[in-house]
Amino acid sequence: MSDGATKPDAGRRAAAAAALGGGVLALIAVLLFAVGSFGHIIASLVGIAVAVTGGWYFVAYRGVRRVIAGVIALVGAGVAVVALLSAGANLVALLIAAALAGVSVYLARVATNTHVETTAADMAAPHAPAKRPVLIMNPWSGGGKVATFNLVDECKARGIEPVVLTRGDDLVQLAEDAVARGADVIGMAGGDGSQALVATVASKHGLPHVVIPAGTRNHLALDLGVDRDDVVGSLDAYAGGIPKTVDLATVNGRVFVNNVSLGLYADIVKSDAYRDAKLRTALDTLPDLLGPNADSLDLHFVDGEGEHHDTADVVLVSNNPYDLESLGGVGTRARMDTGELGLLSVTIDSAVDARRFLALETAGRVHSYPGWVEWSTPRFELNSGGPVALGVDGESLSMDPPIVFETMPGALTVLLPPQAPGQSPAARNSTVPPKELWDIALGRS
Repeated sequence: MSDGATKPDAGRRAAAAAALGGGVLALIAVLLFAVGSFGHIIASLVGIAVAVTGGWYFVAYRGVRRVIAGVIALVGAGVAVVALLSAGANLVALLIAAALAGVSVYLARVATNTHVETTAADMAAPHAPAKRPVLIMNPWSGGGKVATFNLVDECKARGIEPVVLTRGDDLVQLAEDAVARGADVIGMAGGDGSQALVATVASKHGLPHVVIPAGTRNHLALDLGVDRDDVVGSLDAYAGGIPKTVDLATVNGRVFVNNVSLGLYADIVKSDAYRDAKLRTALDTLPDLLGPNADSLDLHFVDGEGEHHDTADVVLVSNNPYDLESLGGVGTRARMDTGELGLLSVTIDSAVDARRFLALETAGRVHSYPGWVEWSTPRFELNSGGPVALGVDGESLSMDPPIVFETMPGALTVLLPPQAPGQSPAARNSTVPPKELWDIALGRS
């Protein structure tokens, strides 16, 4: 269910109640049709209960959790089918039980995964339509999405002033110039590094910011709940968008919206493999980078338990904590308004440890790696004996120590298009579907 304060509408309440009722009816059908031994009845009941509940989790979750839920649901369905057939149930009886279970799962999706004008509306009243809207565009970002989606003409048709970046332009200055011309809402069509620069200006002047997902990965848009595939539709945020207040974060005074990586991770960000084949491919090089002759990285910091570290192979500092199922997929943030930095450090002592780490990371069990440490804090300081390489929102930089990270709670208001989902995958993954269905059915906000 969304984090907003309003109650679910009648349609969602009915769908949730019917989903719960369908699950109960599927169990009753099993009791009616499983006429064999007591063992067959119990196996059938357990199988159908697991199948339905697994199905609820499958439609509610994303990522690794969805895969696990799907496998569990299939196993439960298989157990139920075998038990019912062994108990002498005929094909019609089997189809009735399966149909009830399937309808229950479908209605659970309708109740919990509505494409959500509701979710957006739950967050806040729409912002007044912009009077002097401006959108700055990076024509090279995302493989040329600005041209692909004809964003200049789309902006003109909506009364939005388009500002197209050219070689040598200072993006921050372009944003400042737009504010000087009277812009009351300013947006950016480009990658997350560009979003951070324009967001800095918007935050400085107290203006709403619009995120147009015209970059390659668009992690910020994903975590805000913007549909990354609806580039043109994102322009609707200028005309009565839904305001959402979020945090920003800084590293030595420079604003970032997603994360800053240090250590080997920062070196990976610099590589072509990161941009062309994603982080998964780059992480596969870790065993080679951590051979017997590799030097320890000079990074000094204190973790959330007060333990001092004199090295780490990976340090990741994020604007709000990530829900990290694996390092290769980076993860998403359930919330962007906690007023906390998310901290992660990984220490890998040898090539053998690197292979172990990668095996756990691939299996989605990276948290069980002994050198994995996570915590959160509003301020974090890291020292070194010389300049430190960083990947700031995917851009490779170098800074002199000490490297100081600080959160900026509630520093930015973003406007979301009314049709946007309004929730990140991590926010969906934090739900407990049976309880969520029960709350929706009862009309709880």
